[in-house]
Amino acid sequence: MAVACAHSTWASCPAYVLHISLAISIPILRAFYYHVPYITLPEFYLTAMAYIKPDHYAVIGNPVAHSKSPQIHALFAQQTHQQLVYTANLVVLDQFEHALQTFAENGGKGLNITVPFKHAAWQWVTQRSPRAERAGAVNTILFRPDSTSYGDNTDGTGLVRDLKHNQGVTIRGQRVLLLGAGGAARGVLMPLLEEQPAHLVIVNRTADKAVALAKDLTDVGTVTGCAYQDLGAESFDIIINGTSASLKGEVPALSASAIAKECLCYDMMYGATPTTFMQWAQQHGAQRTLDGLGMLVEQAAESFFLWRSVRPETASVISAIRAQL
Repeated sequence: MAVACAHSTWASCPAYVLHISLAISIPILRAFYYHVPYITLPEFYLTAMAYIKPDHYAVIGNPVAHSKSPQIHALFAQQTHQQLVYTANLVVLDQFEHALQTFAENGGKGLNITVPFKHAAWQWVTQRSPRAERAGAVNTILFRPDSTSYGDNTDGTGLVRDLKHNQGVTIRGQRVLLLGAGGAARGVLMPLLEEQPAHLVIVNRTADKAVALAKDLTDVGTVTGCAYQDLGAESFDIIINGTSASLKGEVPALSASAIAKECLCYDMMYGATPTTFMQWAQQHGAQRTLDGLGMLVEQAAESFFLWRSVRPETASVISAIRAQL
């Protein structure tokens, strides 16, 4: 069998050649020899891929039909030439562990976890990343060949990458206010604090939850917690809405005095139009407002990188998903 390549050595052949693995059986190669005596490497690659079962990934949650993850990962796979299938799987509330075990036993390579299973995933995995450990939640699982599982939380990294790399926002030295003390807020705290803001305040309807969350992370950075009514007249350079209030058309009980002159207001929620929180911030003098679509795509890119060791480009994917909203 003659395999043509414009490059003089295998080491200098295109990267896609390296994806051809021993999954191609001897009978297939023999068929190539007898029926295709001359074939270029790109043709060989495309034909061989047809005989290799693509790796399976999925997002599981309840509900999950609304998830954009299948579209996002399909775009990642297309641009990086990865052979994979990504599905959205609805899981009955009391069948979560069974669903994980079945997925792994059927050869699944990795999962994204969404509400309401992130803490249950944190409990289930064999090993956790430091950021998942601190978050108390797992949104990404990697199934390893030795039957162990590795849990990560990519939410905070997704938020930070969106702010820094997509929006050009500097977090270091800034006064940051995080609204809410639930799972969404906990998931982003450690990566935010690692950026070394001057001060990060967690504000919540009940002070106790915000204070307890802040105490858990005082070793990472300068962070305090309080209730909305205890904020006083302090203003902030960056305000991040980690509550789900926008989904209900509501705004957290935040005083407009918290918005500094050049404040950026960021809502982790997103939609086809500015969220309720973004509209409120614009009306009260915020210099910039952003929604969480970029965070969604960036956290997905971090999961994709964990699974495939390839970091996809995200700007075009953010634009493509926004056009679908």
